[in-house]
Amino acid sequence: MGYNDDWENLMNSVFGPGGRMRTGGKGSGEKEKASKSPVRGADPDSLNKALLEQQRTLDALLKKQNKALKAQDTATAAALEDSRQLLRDMEADGLLAQGTADTPAQHLGSFEGLAAQVKQTVLGQDAYVDSLVRAMRRPFVLGTEGEKARSVLLIWGPAGTGRHFALRETARLMAARGLLQSDKAAQVDLALYPDPGTERLFLQDLYAALNAPGEMVLFEHYESCCPAFLRTLADLAVKGAAPLASRYLVNREGILVDAGSALAAGAVSRITPRGKYLIFFSHKGRQAMAEKLGAGFVAALGDVCQTQPFTPESLQALAARQLNELARRCTRQLALTLQAGQPVRDYVAAQAVPREGAGGMAACCDRIFRALSEYCLRNDSFRQGTAVLDVENGVLRFSIDGSVPAPLEELLPPVYDGGAEQVRRELDALVGLEEVKSYVFGLADNVQVQKRRAAAGMKTASLSMHMIFTGNPGTGKTTIARLVARYLKAIGALRGGQLVEVSRGDLVGRYTGHTAPLTNSVIESALGGVLFIDEAYSLYRGQQDSFGLEAIDTLVKGMEDHREDLVVILAGYTKEMQQFLTANSGLASRFPNQIEFPDYTASQLVDITVSLAAGRGYRLDDGCTFPLLGYYQRRQAADSRSAGNGRLARNTLEKAIYNQSRRLVAEPSAPLDLILPGDLEFEE
Repeated sequence: MGYNDDWENLMNSVFGPGGRMRTGGKGSGEKEKASKSPVRGADPDSLNKALLEQQRTLDALLKKQNKALKAQDTATAAALEDSRQLLRDMEADGLLAQGTADTPAQHLGSFEGLAAQVKQTVLGQDAYVDSLVRAMRRPFVLGTEGEKARSVLLIWGPAGTGRHFALRETARLMAARGLLQSDKAAQVDLALYPDPGTERLFLQDLYAALNAPGEMVLFEHYESCCPAFLRTLADLAVKGAAPLASRYLVNREGILVDAGSALAAGAVSRITPRGKYLIFFSHKGRQAMAEKLGAGFVAALGDVCQTQPFTPESLQALAARQLNELARRCTRQLALTLQAGQPVRDYVAAQAVPREGAGGMAACCDRIFRALSEYCLRNDSFRQGTAVLDVENGVLRFSIDGSVPAPLEELLPPVYDGGAEQVRRELDALVGLEEVKSYVFGLADNVQVQKRRAAAGMKTASLSMHMIFTGNPGTGKTTIARLVARYLKAIGALRGGQLVEVSRGDLVGRYTGHTAPLTNSVIESALGGVLFIDEAYSLYRGQQDSFGLEAIDTLVKGMEDHREDLVVILAGYTKEMQQFLTANSGLASRFPNQIEFPDYTASQLVDITVSLAAGRGYRLDDGCTFPLLGYYQRRQAADSRSAGNGRLARNTLEKAIYNQSRRLVAEPSAPLDLILPGDLEFEE
């Protein structure tokens, strides 16, 4: 650099090229020519003066050099900060993984300390995090080969235990360290491809995912995928490529399209993993995957990573973190300082029910924030204040700046309950069926008690709600099934509440291999609600009915796979349903609630007739009661199987309405809504 030359020139000017002191007088060159020996007898004052002059020159030069060095360091620091700010801006725009700008230099390109870093945000799953980081590191140690899968992983465990969150955090930190080009991942929901008819859609989505930005492809719900498509995935994992049966081209949008019989250059004959991680998520382990994808696929798995149910201590730690984040959010957006003690932490931790896991705690904290924001909105200001939360008798309360504690839920707008009271009134209004009503209303009591246990931090126990309705035609089985679906949704026992009504034709396929995908498709459509199969006994026509038996086997397996998210109600005649339950050894045990719908009595049929008339805007004259009662008694005595049902009452009323309309033409002044005994017409 320049300052080295200046320094050398300065020292030569003081000591001379040979290292001898210069003392002034003639130029240095002349002195050297005059004498090759040191100056003898020089004046000490002159010598000191010369030394001082050279020292001042030397000091000035050193100051100049230090100033230049300082300016250089400041410019370097400013350039580094500008670079970091640029990285932060790219993070904010989603061009880089969060944390890239602040990753220490010693961590770049290294896995050192990565697991510990992930555990700072992923709590309560230390063993899972260790195995996940090890799985992501494996291809860096073993190496990769062309476009084959970088690694194939199975991640499984209970819902709500952080399976996806931990992977996202691991990928984010790997990208920040430069171990991945991006933390983005393509997702493929295999439940969307349940039968061979979805082959084109499956291949298009799979090709797009494998060619999407990022280095990971995530597969969900492989259990519900068509077996033929699972073989394609197995080929990707085991062989590194999967052949395509048809000719395909890639259009301008990058979509795989069927080329048909056209001869076109660039046709795609196979697909490859393109060197990506293939990651499968499931609630089941290695054995269940082997049954679906084969032993070869499971052998090709690089790693199997499993989460565990959270321990009480882990849930408490998670709840504390959720509350800390809630406190920061309240300070930032509501100007409220949030205070909450251990009881509130335990209350939030108790919201981690099995079906939702840690997601229940996040939902609870979100409700708390919405409730406090509602308080601020009602007071028309966001003034600085302190909000104190506590729990009393399982009820979360709040107090603002020392106010009297009040239930927090009261701040929230009324939650639509799905019309629970309305459904209850409709059930109550039904004639008879006391046993059925008692059971259905008992389900609501159980749901309420389980919610109270969860709020108190106790374990919850879900009841099997699968039911079999047996009885003669017209005894209200279908009507009750529809009301049960609405009621279970209203009381919070189901997340969806839809009722999917099917029969044999909707479940049994027309050719070999069609039945199981068809039945699985119906089950998927009913998840979160009620699957109602009327005349279910038609599924079983003896041991020779292989299609029907396949539908029953698939149904039983689906009930087990989705026992927390599906209610199945079967309906049919009593005798035939008893025979039906012998079709599969596990069928009867899946239906602990078998309810017999009794035939209506003659008196109940009269009440049904009156109720049906009122629903249509009619009323029966008092004189109609005795004739109706006698008619129904005679019909039941002749054939109780067909006469003790609501259809007889409906048909009788419709004939009476028809006869009344003919009478009113001749009697214009008669009441339009009154049915007289003469309007009744009986079929003896």
